[in-house]
Amino acid sequence: MKITRIETFRLRIALVPERRMVSALGHHDVSHYCLVRVQTNGAMEGVGEATVTPRWSGETAWSAQAAIEQLFAPRLLGVDVRDIDQIERCLDAAAVGNPFAKAAVEMACWDICGKAAGRPVYELLGGPCRGQRVACRFSLGAYRPDRAARIAADRVAAGFSTIKIKVGGQPDEDVARVRAVRQAVGPNVELLVDANGGWDAATAIQTLHALDDCRLALVEQPVPRGDIGGMAQVRRAIDLPVMADESCFEPFDLIELIRNEACDVVSLYPGKQGGLRRAYEMAQLAEQHGVACSIGSNLEWDIATAAMGHLVLAHRNMQVERYPGDMLGPVYHDQRVVRQPIAIEGPLVTVPDGAGLGIDADWPTIARLASNRQ
Repeated sequence: MKITRIETFRLRIALVPERRMVSALGHHDVSHYCLVRVQTNGAMEGVGEATVTPRWSGETAWSAQAAIEQLFAPRLLGVDVRDIDQIERCLDAAAVGNPFAKAAVEMACWDICGKAAGRPVYELLGGPCRGQRVACRFSLGAYRPDRAARIAADRVAAGFSTIKIKVGGQPDEDVARVRAVRQAVGPNVELLVDANGGWDAATAIQTLHALDDCRLALVEQPVPRGDIGGMAQVRRAIDLPVMADESCFEPFDLIELIRNEACDVVSLYPGKQGGLRRAYEMAQLAEQHGVACSIGSNLEWDIATAAMGHLVLAHRNMQVERYPGDMLGPVYHDQRVVRQPIAIEGPLVTVPDGAGLGIDADWPTIARLASNRQ
């Protein structure tokens, strides 16, 4: 099955007002993403999603579209869609970086491989290690304390047992927000905080000690992504597991984190890692060194969420039972781009078990949403 065409669609979908995200990186009210359609001479086609946010990965929907159309597609035409090795070599030869754009192409190829085999992608990756229904945490924006407390209590009532709170701004405001949430949800709900690299090491240590009374379960990315030494310093100074997210894009990043004993957990997802297989291989590498992994989120739509779910099912070191992740992105948005949306009920996400990614792209809706390409 040779690749004959690669098509892109740049879309804009707003978040529902009550789910608009606030973090140390700013406000996320609208998602500008890029979808990919890969077609073959065997009449098979697959879909991928570049879940890009410029303040986080440096990629945009415009840059992803240009990279895919102008750099990746010319090298991939005529390549066997089942040869993931060759596909990765072509993508890397065309451009460094651009992990979310590369992942979009790669997940579309996995989608085709699964459809051709009549099997879900998680079986192609090695088979399921857990059930299809995965419990997620709820990610709470850096809202005012009263609003944060109200939303957290509502989510706990909806069945969530783990709440992640965005911090990384002014320490006194962060402390007030976390304490308000703890008071609202009671002592038995697991709370973790995510600074998105917004603190330096000294501020992180001081603020986390100030939150000792809140009995946090974990801190995610307490310092900027390049400060591996600072991450290790925080880990030595606090009695909490430390999760790396922005600090871990490539295998080399993971090796440096391991070498410096800078984290206990790593947040992985296909987009950030540049593809499903690379994410799987990094989960394998982390396991060899006793580092757990969980699934992270960039507020994906259903397509990338499906890819995330297949990764979670396929690798035992995606320890979502111990460190719940987040695959709730589709319900943050006011429109869906697939015909049968992924089932999300409170904290429970059901990973599709159909062939390929197990989702059916709604191409008429996608084309309509992409028609205004401002």
